[in-house]
Amino acid sequence: MNTSDRSTIWPYDEFGEPGAFFYARYAHPAGVAAEALLGEREGGDALLYASGMGAETAVLLAFAAPGTTVALGECIYFGTSVLLKDFERWGVSFVEYDQTGPAPDADIVWVESPANPTLTVPNWDALAGHRGLIVCDATAATPVYLRALDRGADVVVHSATKFLTGSHDALLGATVTRDPEKTARLREIRTHAGITASVQSAASLSDGLATLDARMEQITTSATELATRLAGHPAVSLVRYPGFSGLVSFDVADARAVETRTRVIQNSTSLGGARSTMEGRHRWEGDRIPEGLLRLSVGLEDVEALWDDLVQALG
Repeated sequence: MNTSDRSTIWPYDEFGEPGAFFYARYAHPAGVAAEALLGEREGGDALLYASGMGAETAVLLAFAAPGTTVALGECIYFGTSVLLKDFERWGVSFVEYDQTGPAPDADIVWVESPANPTLTVPNWDALAGHRGLIVCDATAATPVYLRALDRGADVVVHSATKFLTGSHDALLGATVTRDPEKTARLREIRTHAGITASVQSAASLSDGLATLDARMEQITTSATELATRLAGHPAVSLVRYPGFSGLVSFDVADARAVETRTRVIQNSTSLGGARSTMEGRHRWEGDRIPEGLLRLSVGLEDVEALWDDLVQALG
């Protein structure tokens, strides 16, 4: 398989029949290779999409219908609730709940581990036996820290743009399931909607997975140290850190003043890259989170350089 093949079409065989690859919207070599690698890490069958939100849209198109109720973990990724509001016009409703406790009755339960940016984790014991389809966004955990299919999830979702690729050079989403019928349905939706991942993004995922364990070990070590130090800083009123991966959120009096003073840490959105990023999330999410909340995504820089940058920014 030539995973660098950038073609969008491939010839039929001598009998006029399509082979494994015939039109890139259905599949291409780079995508299939990356899907195999991610599926092996997650213990299921992976599919790639043009973005993380493309993957979430595919899940809703595949498994929701007019009358479907979704129980959504509180303060998980903001874009998920925005997407669900778009689906309300088609008869899909949702209710938010505290994912650290039992989920209400619903057709789909959607959790995130850890929630972005409040960094709570789902109560898997409370989800056991729930009648609904369990969907888990494991973007920040990655399969290094969570194989959600092993914990009871039916579908795992990733914004592979983030830690899985780790380079801020690919827009990419993924789903993973163990049910062949669910995988087939998601593949069908992906093809019909035309939200297949690009060759370049799929190749970036393959590269990122090759270094994932080493990157996540360093990122977690640094994030743990920074969370501990931030908790003792007088300008910080609250620190949230789940004990793994690279997201730390903390509250200050003036988030904008702090985020615009960093020099090593880039003041930008997104997360999961080799370079650390930080931003105040209130500008995007409004009153669902504290006004002074800063989300720090720890990268691969020296932890002392990151701490010095935070100290001078905190003033």
